[in-house]
Amino acid sequence: MDHSNLDWMISVDDHVLEPPDVWQKRVPARYRDRAPKLVSDADGERWVYDGRNVPTSGLSAVVGKDSTEFSPEAISYRDMRPGCYDPVARAEDMNVDGVIASLCFPSFPRFCGQIFYEAEDKDLAAECVRAYNDWMIDDWCAAVPGRYIPMAIMPLWDPHLAVTEIERVSALGARAIAFSENPAPLGMPTIHDPAGYWDPMLAAAADHELVVCMHVGSSSQLPRISPDAPVLANMSWGSVRTAGAMLEWLFSGKFQQFPRLKIALSEGNIGWIPFFLNRADQVLNTQKYWAGRGVTFDPAGGTKGMGSNPAVDLDQIDIWRDYREHIYGCFIDDAPGVALLDMVGEDNVMIETDYPHSDSTWPGSRKLAQQRLGHLPAEQQYKIMRGNAERLFRFTPAEPPEVV
Repeated sequence: MDHSNLDWMISVDDHVLEPPDVWQKRVPARYRDRAPKLVSDADGERWVYDGRNVPTSGLSAVVGKDSTEFSPEAISYRDMRPGCYDPVARAEDMNVDGVIASLCFPSFPRFCGQIFYEAEDKDLAAECVRAYNDWMIDDWCAAVPGRYIPMAIMPLWDPHLAVTEIERVSALGARAIAFSENPAPLGMPTIHDPAGYWDPMLAAAADHELVVCMHVGSSSQLPRISPDAPVLANMSWGSVRTAGAMLEWLFSGKFQQFPRLKIALSEGNIGWIPFFLNRADQVLNTQKYWAGRGVTFDPAGGTKGMGSNPAVDLDQIDIWRDYREHIYGCFIDDAPGVALLDMVGEDNVMIETDYPHSDSTWPGSRKLAQQRLGHLPAEQQYKIMRGNAERLFRFTPAEPPEVV
């Protein structure tokens, strides 16, 4: 591994605006009239599916614009930069940005395919999931080989069907699956479900070495500090969701159950990680005795309320070890997190550009990364900028192009 070449990075969190024909070209003919389609008329441009009209948020496609022009108001494809939806144009934009490879989350299906989970016709939804995954692997990723890390979505309503899809996409070259940071707000069982609802899917992901990627917002919720807190305050507070996801997984027992399981916490930043790891370690060491007996806890008094999961052997949990072996934090721009790298872990951190969203650092991502990481030894810089992603996703990028 050439640690001296710090001119290129891998972004493990970007986004694709699906081309209008993704589902119309790929689902069986009998479904096409009801499959997702992009419609443009006097009412504007929107995706139509399952009785819904879904416009594209302007914040999802801001690259090439000044921040004074940003707005969540609906945007049409003709007003987007081609790199939002065209893989060849995207690769050209990546060249400008010093990004040699990219992992992209979906847009219309939402970050882990929630829209298909919510649909009435699950047979059609399953076809739509497969169509998206085929397009991601065979069209988007294959258009510019070695530049895109293939990530699949799952039929979340049926973990056993998800196992079949994991086996299928793994054989096609997938390296990751998208999952929710918190399934409960979506109306699904949590990872603590006593019946092990998600266990077949997690076992398959671990067996096939597919990273479980959880993007901030994949619970379809924006946490609110208070009922009328300003939206920008709530957006600033958003990493609390990612912290909650990390803590849930650390105490879930899933890493003991599935020792090869790896998860990535996308777009959640990393500066908060040492604090919550330290706090979780304190809580485990002081509270595990009564919690391990299955005693419930009511913060208002009494013995009714939040319960512990007696199926989890708390003596098997080692907060810092389990974090280092199974969890990867991802950041766009997090100077405090980089300053705490010795506690966050140089092997557990990856970088993002968030193209083409409103948090994106394009076209200055490489320059910003060098500013934030330049004081570190070259080997550490290389790990964060690309080495950790190459290792975790088992992905060898293409040779860097000649950029004029």
